[in-house]
Amino acid sequence: MPSASSSGPSLREVSRDAVRARITDIALGLFAERGFDQVTVEQVAAAAGMSARTFHRYFPAKEDVVIGDPTRWGEYVRDTLAARPRSEPVWESLAAAFDTLVSHQVDAIGDARGKLALRVLGSTASLRARNVEKHLAWARLLTPVVTERLTGDDAALRAEVLVQSALACFDVALTAWANTEDGTELPGLLERAFATLAPRV
Repeated sequence: MPSASSSGPSLREVSRDAVRARITDIALGLFAERGFDQVTVEQVAAAAGMSARTFHRYFPAKEDVVIGDPTRWGEYVRDTLAARPRSEPVWESLAAAFDTLVSHQVDAIGDARGKLALRVLGSTASLRARNVEKHLAWARLLTPVVTERLTGDDAALRAEVLVQSALACFDVALTAWANTEDGTELPGLLERAFATLAPRV
């Protein structure tokens, strides 16, 4: 969190983010070259010039290098969604919340690193399973917010359908973006994915 005397990140946070970025770049390179399952935490740590213990100060598990902090980003989407105007159609609010997320993430991690992480994720069964768990956790965060904006006895059911559909659009857009080489931007792909379902939901 920002320091009390500044609206921006502290020097310690900047330094920590820089180390995390360096570890991520090294780890993703190794994962892409050798395969995620064939690379150990000790190998990543050695390549980064640190001990495995130090690695774990920045990433609790090897999977976190690729997946990131799912709770943090799930809460980010939830809070963004909750801040949308209540008069706005729910599907538009969901689209806007995920658009804010991807724009923020691309700015933070960059196109090259983001695409490489997604390619590693898509090629590894254990990471794909972890990604499903992430989306289930996100659904638990988002569904109550959507339910509050709906009426009728089946509001909870319809909210679950909307949230799961939004997560599917998010995943499809990410996968498509990871496999593009022509400069196609992720927010545009996400917009098109959500627009595909907009007349129906």
